[in-house]
Amino acid sequence: MKIIAVGRNYAEHIKELNNEQPEDPVIFTKPETAILRPNDPFFYPDFSTDVHHEVEILVRISRTGKNIEQKFAHRYYDEIGIGIDFTARDLQSKLKAKGLPWDLAKGFNGSAPMSPFIPKTDFPDLHNINFRLDVNGETRQVGNTSMMLFQIDYLISFVSNYFMLLQGDILFTGTPKGVGPVHIGDKLTAYIEDRKMLEFDVK
Repeated sequence: MKIIAVGRNYAEHIKELNNEQPEDPVIFTKPETAILRPNDPFFYPDFSTDVHHEVEILVRISRTGKNIEQKFAHRYYDEIGIGIDFTARDLQSKLKAKGLPWDLAKGFNGSAPMSPFIPKTDFPDLHNINFRLDVNGETRQVGNTSMMLFQIDYLISFVSNYFMLLQGDILFTGTPKGVGPVHIGDKLTAYIEDRKMLEFDVK
């Protein structure tokens, strides 16, 4: 399986990092070794002093497809989850300044904590899902899927023109504003609506 992630998909997050709004989705990948299973601790890497949380709605691909038309994209996923796209911001800034890829800053071990997945039919409208991230009981990020610049079905169609999607692949759909650093000793808790989906400690 592979992890395909979307950058700059929420306007307010683009503003907080002083980035330009893209005309097309910004796509990057994480290796399977980035996955952090539910409730496993996140171990702070020794190559960074500025790791940021980025909470995101996740989509799990349910069937193989490529060159998928947007109107058919809904047939290729049936479950939704939530996860964290951990980013070594200091390392990312150095790489971006040199015009280099972000892989080291985004794909390191444990950089993709994921919740269990639940049926998308649990939600009456996939374009109106509330989600949030609390750190030590304080809400840090709040988002709604209606705020996405590129909606889920469009993302699946777009990505499938470049990568064949396989059953079990995971799509990280982008983060809302409020990203910030985590520290050793923090407890992160992620919610979809009012359902606690993911909780783990930083060690």
